[in-house]
Formats: sequence, structure tokens, C-alpha cells
Amino acid sequence: MQCPKCKTEVRDVATFCTKCHNTLRFKCPSCKNEQRHGGTCDKCGIDFLKFAAVLIGQSRAELDEEHARLERRSGLLKHLLFIPITGGVTLLRHLLVSNDKK
Repeated sequence: MQCPKCKTEVRDVATFCTKCHNTLRFKCPSCKNEQRHGGTCDKCGIDFLKFAAVLIGQSRAELDEEHARLERRSGLLKHLLFIPITGGVTLLRHLLVSNDKK
């Protein structure tokens, strides 16, 4: 077969062009179907870019949730450490405000 970008002869089983490194085989992220072009899958019809955007959005939401959990925990620990100085007032305020946000 010929590379569509640089017209170099490559083997039919090649994933990338040996000269210009152009992608020659695309794998569907959903059904794992291999095909010669990107964009949408010939087998299941899923759009590769939309599928990737959904996966990125899911991982971003999980990371935001984990970050919020760690922020709450570190805030609680900070207020526990300051109990001798503040008399526990900031800890009470932290607990009351965090309950209102939920």
C-alpha cells in the first residue's frame, strides 16, 4: 500500500508510515475495530473525537471531585491544628459552613 501523505510504499500491516510517521490504521476506542481512516467507526458509527471528549470530561469530573475531597480534608486538619490558638471557633465555623455547602 501507499502512504496517502508522502506516497511511500509501506506494508499492508503497518500502523504508521516508515518515512513520515503518518497514521495508517485507526482503532475504534469503543468496539476496537481497525480501519484505514479516522473520524467515525465503520462498524459501530461512533465519532472518535466525541468519544474522546466524553472520556476526558469524565476523568476531569473525577479529578475535580477528588480535589474537592482533599481540600475539605486539609481544611479540617488545619482547623484541628489551630484549636489551641483559636479555641475551636474556626473549626466550628468550618464545620457549619461546609455543611451548608452540601
